[in-house]
Amino acid sequence: MTTEEILIQRYGALISMRDCAELFCRSAEGFRITLTRDCELAEKLRPAKIKIGRRVLFKTNVISKILDDLTSK
Repeated sequence: MTTEEILIQRYGALISMRDCAELFCRSAEGFRITLTRDCELAEKLRPAKIKIGRRVLFKTNVISKILDDLTSK
């Protein structure tokens, strides 16, 4: 199974901020701060970020590509 298939099976097409923080081994607040900074990870995460109402969610397919890139380095 690919990373994308595993994440879709576990979280669905969209991942919550809390779950995404766990995937990147960060606290929810630390992950939120990372998104506001001007760093490489934040730049990669911005295209995955979508807002539905007040909720911030992330596209699973983009997150899986980021995780694959991080693990291949």
